[in-house]
Amino acid sequence: MGSVVIVYKIFPKEVIDNFDPLKKKIEKTLPEFAAVRGYGEEPIAFGLKALLVQISFPEDKTGVLEELEKQLEGISEISQVQTVMVRRTSR
Repeated sequence: MGSVVIVYKIFPKEVIDNFDPLKKKIEKTLPEFAAVRGYGEEPIAFGLKALLVQISFPEDKTGVLEELEKQLEGISEISQVQTVMVRRTSR
């Protein structure tokens, strides 16, 4: 069985220099069947950076994309969550 990989661009409410505390909150928010595969940062403007989060989950789960997005938007430090990419992988 394959898995689905999704990349979210997460915009913080304020300028953040160190994303480590936010990363820990994101990992605690995820359901047990989902896992973070990696992180990245993207400069936006005036010192503001967006956090890119790559998450994977089994392809047989349904409704996960909306569920993940709602859970991420529920984190107080996050102002907006944008889906950048969704793809299926055989791993």
